[in-house]
Amino acid sequence: MTAILVADDDMDIRDLVAFKLEQAGYDVVAVDNGLAALTAATENPPDLVVLDVMMPGMSGIDVCRQLRQEQSTKGLPIILLTARAQEGDVEVGFGAGADDYIVKPFSPRELVSRVEAVLARMRT
Repeated sequence: MTAILVADDDMDIRDLVAFKLEQAGYDVVAVDNGLAALTAATENPPDLVVLDVMMPGMSGIDVCRQLRQEQSTKGLPIILLTARAQEGDVEVGFGAGADDYIVKPFSPRELVSRVEAVLARMRT
């Protein structure tokens, strides 16, 4: 089963994302901060990571950069989830190594479609 790590400090969003991905047939591990995401991704690399950008302590951008620097996780597909939709924010996200960028509020169906698209690209 395809494993997805979800990191978001907002419990409602984290639960919604996890629920929708589980409904779509994915095995989901959900954490509530960047450090927990980094630890989970390095200890047991998932098939894809969904990171909230704005988290206390370690941001999703920081986690993304760290994952890109580690040999074991540098190829992990990463989708950033954020309320920040400015062009500069999107550039920073892609500059940090993100494979996709989803702006909140988002459609859960769109999220699942984007996850499927990123995973399909990784398999080719």
